[in-house]
Amino acid sequence: MKISFIEIQNFRKLKQCRIDFGKNNTLFVGPNNSGKTSAMEALGKFLGKRNFNFNDITLSNHILINKIGEEWINQGEEFKETIEIWEKILPILDVWIDVEDNEIQYVTHVIPNLDWKGGKVGVRLMLQPSDISTMIAEYVDLYNKSREVEEKDENGKDRIKLWPKTLCEYIEKRMPSIFTIRAYILDPEKISTLEEVPQTTDYEMECSEQRPLERIICVDMIEAQRGFYDPETAITGSDNRNLSNQLRNYYDKHLDPEKSPTVEDLNILKAMEEAKRAFNDNLEEKFRTSINELENLGYPGINNPSIKIETKVNATDALKHESAVQYEIAHSNSEEIYCLPEQYNGLGYQNLISMVFRLISFRDDWMRVGKFKKNTEKQAIEPIHLVLIEEPEAHLHMQVQQVFIKHAYKVLTDNEFLKKNSNFCTQLIISTHSSHIVKEVEFSDLRYFKRLELSEEYTIPTTTIINLSDVFGNKENETNKFITRYLKTTHCDIFFADALILVEGTAENMLLPHFIHNKYPILNQMYISILEINGRHSHRLRPLIEKIGLTTLIITDIDSVSPEGHHSHKEPKREEGIITTNYAITNWILELKSLDDLLDLESDRKVKKYNKPSDFFIRIAYQIPIDIQYKNEKIEAIASTFEDSLIYNNFEFFSNETEKDGVIFKIQSTIAKCNNFQEIHKNIYEEIREKNFQKAEFALDLIFSKDPNEIQVPNYIEEGLEWLEEQLKKHGKLLEGE
Repeated sequence: MKISFIEIQNFRKLKQCRIDFGKNNTLFVGPNNSGKTSAMEALGKFLGKRNFNFNDITLSNHILINKIGEEWINQGEEFKETIEIWEKILPILDVWIDVEDNEIQYVTHVIPNLDWKGGKVGVRLMLQPSDISTMIAEYVDLYNKSREVEEKDENGKDRIKLWPKTLCEYIEKRMPSIFTIRAYILDPEKISTLEEVPQTTDYEMECSEQRPLERIICVDMIEAQRGFYDPETAITGSDNRNLSNQLRNYYDKHLDPEKSPTVEDLNILKAMEEAKRAFNDNLEEKFRTSINELENLGYPGINNPSIKIETKVNATDALKHESAVQYEIAHSNSEEIYCLPEQYNGLGYQNLISMVFRLISFRDDWMRVGKFKKNTEKQAIEPIHLVLIEEPEAHLHMQVQQVFIKHAYKVLTDNEFLKKNSNFCTQLIISTHSSHIVKEVEFSDLRYFKRLELSEEYTIPTTTIINLSDVFGNKENETNKFITRYLKTTHCDIFFADALILVEGTAENMLLPHFIHNKYPILNQMYISILEINGRHSHRLRPLIEKIGLTTLIITDIDSVSPEGHHSHKEPKREEGIITTNYAITNWILELKSLDDLLDLESDRKVKKYNKPSDFFIRIAYQIPIDIQYKNEKIEAIASTFEDSLIYNNFEFFSNETEKDGVIFKIQSTIAKCNNFQEIHKNIYEEIREKNFQKAEFALDLIFSKDPNEIQVPNYIEEGLEWLEEQLKKHGKLLEGE
């Protein structure tokens, strides 16, 4: 048995979305403020008994709530309210569970009808008013009384506005007392596709239990670290990240010999009793003089009890000190042992141990291990263990993030009962911003949270969730193999970026961050992922880019070749029938081949628009003509690579022999020896085309020779970056809204 998928409605940014769960791991990824935390909170609040607050309701629905309040005030007691109106406003979580034939006994209380023979069962958990009539009466009464008091204020225009001014204000203050969660059984025959609205609620199918999934799903959660952690103060607090506290709680639940003692516990109980007796004898001897002195003063007197010191030895209390957990320090002297309390060890290592131990505790609590079994023996073990971990990188250093994610699921399932009983399933859900964590999991388990652009339809920041299993799921597909291998050997921050830039080679990859930092302040504030990928392969990322709808700028070479034969490389010139073989240009973005057409193409025609998953754009930037001054003459230079475009855009610098050696010196020397520009154009083209031309060294020499702030950005890249900056201004508005 496992959770197949969930559907969330009206919860924070998640107006309506579906999230498919992996069999073992599911990772929530996406840019900052894209709704990953909203999804984790929805699961925690609907399934984990955590309280809702008013801001959990999607922001755009606040307007609808206030309109309902206005109707209540206008119509008074005559207003006939129905529960259906709240279905489109308040948070809802639908949980769909796959049930095998031998697991039906776990879900008998939520099957849709007697004809159901297995497959999926669905339960809708809906936040709704506890008593609508009482809620209407109370709000109308409070509202009218506040308005009456305001009318008596003699300050005129400066009258104070009393609560509640709107229904939203009333709900915000009364939320816990006027709303409750109710559960309804869903119809498997009406399961929605990703494009459809989830089925409407059949109110006659209300569950007899308020939380029917409690018997099916055990939920545990590690929340993100929201504040600062001080190892000095955490020792005395109740911080669950402190290993001493966790060990004490675990001991109290599972190991304490005084709770339901067994034969195996007799030895330790006997030892504790002997220790208690010895300690009491010692205390009696030590305090005898002082007690005798008190009794000589007439205390306790006639019929008053005598003073007797009696200790209580409790193993749990032995863990209530800052040195309960210590780390042994490695040293060269084998005869000496040096230890330090846990707060003096590295924080990242502490957190790794602490989080792993919490997973152990979650597993053993679920499995009713040790003494905990007798305390909960009347409660059947839930068939599904859902573990939520929010941003583990907030707790862990980069070096240990990969260690943690590799072992987390193994720890949660390392139990003999689980290995023998396939009916019991653990599902681990992780939200993360860490590319180091993403690298260690199957990409088909990623769920990408995409921010929807602000529009007439989406007037406030909302999110859609994209299942990447169909991009990475088919391991035999050559394109999918390439994407997986490429991302794992480079970096995975494409899943967290505001935008993506694909560049042709090493030189672009080295210099582009300088261009952005020095000349494009808006882009510099955004999370831009720059991937170096040869133009011949850039289109292989197409399925992923189009699936997640990521705004992308492709910076590529025009690759001028002869139209005949094997398309040998050719110096770019007009009106010679030269074409390009760059696949991203010819088959993806533009579907043009002629060099003449490409050189004269307007800037706005280099953009490809997509409508799904929401409106987004991909733009291609390739070399375009450059006007330069050569011997008092204005000449058009046509480049074919990033390097010669950079040379022509900074022609004055490369025309002066300022360097004494290196790649820059070689280019400056080449220009100096030429008698005309045609010769310069031909020699630079051939020199850059040579196999031994060091492009990385060219970029390094340029950075060393010239302040990057003074380097003129190649005009085709300048066009592309200006376009990207305009696109991301929309994201700026989006972030302001959030």
